[in-house]
Amino acid sequence: MEKRNDKPYRDFGDFLQTVFPFKVQKISINAGFTCPNRDGNKGWGGCTYCNNQTFSPQYAANEKSVSRQLEEGIRFFSHKYPHMKYLAYFQAYTNTYGALESLLTKYYEALNYPNVAGLIIATRPDCMPDELLDELEKISKKHFVLVEYGVESTNNETLQFINRGHTYEEAVKTIQRTHERGIFCGAHLILGLPGETRDMILAHADKISSLPLTSLKLHQLQLIKHTRMAAQMKESPDLFHLYELDEYINLCIDFLKRLNPNFYIERFVSQSPESLLAVAGWGLKNHEFMAKFNKRLTE
Repeated sequence: MEKRNDKPYRDFGDFLQTVFPFKVQKISINAGFTCPNRDGNKGWGGCTYCNNQTFSPQYAANEKSVSRQLEEGIRFFSHKYPHMKYLAYFQAYTNTYGALESLLTKYYEALNYPNVAGLIIATRPDCMPDELLDELEKISKKHFVLVEYGVESTNNETLQFINRGHTYEEAVKTIQRTHERGIFCGAHLILGLPGETRDMILAHADKISSLPLTSLKLHQLQLIKHTRMAAQMKESPDLFHLYELDEYINLCIDFLKRLNPNFYIERFVSQSPESLLAVAGWGLKNHEFMAKFNKRLTE
C-alpha cells in the first residue's frame, strides 16, 4: 500500500482504503456499558485519568438506543458525503464487558442499521473471553471488525499507579489471541503518564512493535477536571511532565522512528474540550496539530 501525501508513515485512512472501495466514517456509540474498574470487579472509580466526557460526542448519550445514536450521527455527516458508509464505533467505557447475549444484541443492532459497514469495539485487554472472540470471529467473516485495546503503557508499575487493573503481559496475550482469530487489532497508548521518562516512553515503541497490531492510537497525557490524576498532580507535581507542543512533536517523531513501519497510525494527539481540562491545553484543533507535525517531519 502506497502512503498518501508522501508521509513517512501509514495513517488510518490508508488502512481503510485497503479494506473499503468507498469512503467510511466512524460513528461513536455509547451503549451504556460500565467497566470492571468501576463496578468493583477489578476496582472502584476507574482509571485515575478517566472522565468519559472527554471522548463522547454529544449525540452519543447512553439513554439513547444504538440505532438512535447511529441515526443522529449519520445525519450529522451525510449532508456532506451522501454516499458514505459508516463504522459503528463502540467507544465509551468497556464495550466487551457484559453478558454475551446483551453484547451481541447491540453489535447486531448496529450491523443491521442501513449503511453500517462494520464495527470498531474499544475495550480492555482483560475483558475479552474466548466465547466472545468466537462470536467476533464469526462476525468478521461477513463484516469489518476491529477491536481496539487500551494498553496505555508497557510499564506495569505505571499501569498499577494509574489503576488500570491489568498488566502489559495480559495485553500482549489478548492481542495475540485476537490476531489468531483473523480479527483486526488496534492498541491505544498515552504518552507522558506520571513517572515515565522520555526514554521509557520511547521504549514503548520498541515493545509494541513486535505485536500483531493493525493500528495504533497515541495521545498526550491531559489532566481532566474531577479526576484522581488531577488531584495527584496537585499533591505530587514532580511525578508529572506535561509536554509543551514542540517538545511533544519531537517526542512523537522519535517514537515513530522506533515503531514498526507496518502499523497504521490513527492519531498522535487528542484534544479534550478546554472546559474539561484541569491544566490548559495547546489551543489547537487536531488537524492544526497534524499540520505542524507533518511540516516538522518534512523538515
